[in-house]
Amino acid sequence: MQNKILKKLFNTTVTMFIILTILTINKTSNTNTLRTNLEIENITNISTDNIYLLNDDNLLVKTNIFLDKNKKIENIIKYLTISNNKTPSGLKAYLPKNIKLINYFIGDNTLTVNLSKEFMNTNNLDLQVTGLVYSLLELNDIDNIKIQVEGKQLDNYNKLLNRNLGINNKYLFNNRYDISKVTVYYIDKIGNKEYYVPVTKYVNDTRNKVEIIVDELKLSDNNLISYLNDNVKLLNYREEANVLFLNFNNYLLDQNKKIYNEILNTIAYSIFDNYDVNVVCFEINSKRVDLITKDK
Repeated sequence: MQNKILKKLFNTTVTMFIILTILTINKTSNTNTLRTNLEIENITNISTDNIYLLNDDNLLVKTNIFLDKNKKIENIIKYLTISNNKTPSGLKAYLPKNIKLINYFIGDNTLTVNLSKEFMNTNNLDLQVTGLVYSLLELNDIDNIKIQVEGKQLDNYNKLLNRNLGINNKYLFNNRYDISKVTVYYIDKIGNKEYYVPVTKYVNDTRNKVEIIVDELKLSDNNLISYLNDNVKLLNYREEANVLFLNFNNYLLDQNKKIYNEILNTIAYSIFDNYDVNVVCFEINSKRVDLITKDK
């Protein structure tokens, strides 16, 4: 445990050094984060957190909500429950009515939640488990989830649940060889708002995941949107101390020589879901233009 903490401190220190170096070398670079409403956290007991709700196509959608800092787990369960009346327009909850969180405990970066028997009152347990796991994994320092029902381990699922589950899974392979699992984030327009939607794809592709991510984002996915230009090319990439550097051609820019935040965010979300890095640094023809840090 001590070695894990020391390793984390070392990686954090090296990462911050690289970020400071990047900003010193290129003062025109922007530094963005996927978090929002941070100023509210400084003056109240409310924090902004991500959870996953359902859209009209029954896909789990990432959305940002306000939670009491001292009761995050309890409030996440309530927010995901069908009886919740605070769900944003166009999205819906999916945990059965009357479900209760009996108790929970945290140890070794694993959160164990013990739920009442109502958790099993569903015709889509996979979706329910996935949405709950992904929502709870958004909490700081939580890497794994254990789900118990009335104190008993959930049948037919691994004891430890994490992002290896995949989310909104699509099986696109045509043979059982050289299968890669890659999670790609798209955009869903609901009313006048845009939400990020992760789709885990199982494909016959042996390339590095970052290459698959970029190519997949050049295509829309049914009703989901990607703003990435088909002419965009990932020229090269490299990873250094928890920072992934992505070097693109000029087509990452629009006609006004700017980059849509939605493009950067879909790429960054996808990277963070597939790579153990804390920062994505964007370059165009080897010139650094933007920087996005992980939100947890």
